[in-house]
Amino acid sequence: MEKVVLKVAGMSCGGCVDSVKAALLALPGVRSVEVELAEGRVVVERDTGLPALETLAEAIGDAGFDVIG
Repeated sequence: MEKVVLKVAGMSCGGCVDSVKAALLALPGVRSVEVELAEGRVVVERDTGLPALETLAEAIGDAGFDVIG
């Protein structure tokens, strides 16, 4: 397993955190998600290389937020 850190814009409340977590945890290979709201940081623990970074970013985008780094 590996950890991936993503910078996410647009999160401002607990509901945002829940939306991001739900979107990512629905993806095969994602084992855990930690969201640091104040820093706009999302830490994803996933199976090595799966899902792809593009898939993680797409899921966050579908939830209404932008991956900026």
